[in-house]
Amino acid sequence: MAYDVEKPDEQWRAELNPAEYAVLRQAGTEPAFTGEYTDTKTTGVYSCRACGAELFTSTEKFESHCGWPSFYDPKDSDAVELIEDRSHGMVRTEVRCARCGSHLGHVFEGEGYPTPTDQRYCINSISLTLAPDES
Repeated sequence: MAYDVEKPDEQWRAELNPAEYAVLRQAGTEPAFTGEYTDTKTTGVYSCRACGAELFTSTEKFESHCGWPSFYDPKDSDAVELIEDRSHGMVRTEVRCARCGSHLGHVFEGEGYPTPTDQRYCINSISLTLAPDES
């Protein structure tokens, strides 16, 4: 798939620190309960750390107690790309930034959280940058 933001691998490596690169460009996962935004209650917009595309808002963030920031819906449905992921002996749905293709996390359905969509976008903090509201 062609993305609006495409860069050679060397450029991604230069722009991202090693931990960011491992998650965003190599579909890694940060350790549970270690991410900067796991328990954040700040009002604002969460953007892709790699390209700056707006992905989620604090309005859709909820407490799932899973160890990573959880959202029940993206800011815009076309902000993220969903890809079947059959790695690690499981079938999951990977969430990527639709603008640059960076790995964000996974989305799960039907877990019974009291959210409007019954979905949990389980997103790595390191994939995001939070821009707090100026109010």
